[in-house]
Amino acid sequence: MNVELSEQEFRLLLDLIYVGNWILNSTRGEDRFEAYDDLQEKFFTMCGKNNRLKSLVTAYMGHHFPSQAYEDGGIHEAIADYEDAVFFDILAEELARRDMVEENLNQDDMTELANRMNDYMDEFEKNGIDRIFVEDQ
Repeated sequence: MNVELSEQEFRLLLDLIYVGNWILNSTRGEDRFEAYDDLQEKFFTMCGKNNRLKSLVTAYMGHHFPSQAYEDGGIHEAIADYEDAVFFDILAEELARRDMVEENLNQDDMTELANRMNDYMDEFEKNGIDRIFVEDQ
């Protein structure tokens, strides 16, 4: 299969591959999905063949990895933004569901769930996690 990409499209594809591999493998330790690592390496190896993209790749022990310049170029800020959004979405939903259980409300009432989640999201937007406490029972 051949796909023709402009240099800009290739650069964007690198970001998609890196972010996807990060999500799939960053927390797996030694139990990584190697096929994704291999695909990422294949695409970063291609950077070495283009003078304008050479700075995005580094070689080590016969393998090609995203360079420090690539990793410092904003990709981790994008990942962090995503992680923050997901964290607060999940936290809001879990807290809303917990509250509904404690109040014996219908767990299938999506309107009630959404309203409670919105209340939590408003709180998080104003105060982050500064007002979240865990009490000893």
